[in-house]
Amino acid sequence: MQFESFSDFIAMGGYGFYVWLSFGSCLAIILGLLFVSLYEGKRLKEEVKMQMSREERIKKAKEAEAQA
Repeated sequence: MQFESFSDFIAMGGYGFYVWLSFGSCLAIILGLLFVSLYEGKRLKEEVKMQMSREERIKKAKEAEAQA
């Protein structure tokens, strides 16, 4: 389908509002998923680091207790 002008392209034969609203909604949802995924990944990595350091401290405390 070819359009005569840019305004015809934006109007989409009278359905432009619905077409662009659906594109905008999809873009907002995808960006939201991207940002939430990045945030959760960062948070998960921090939790794993904290857990590993906690386990290391417990291991050192047990070793020190066994030597005493």
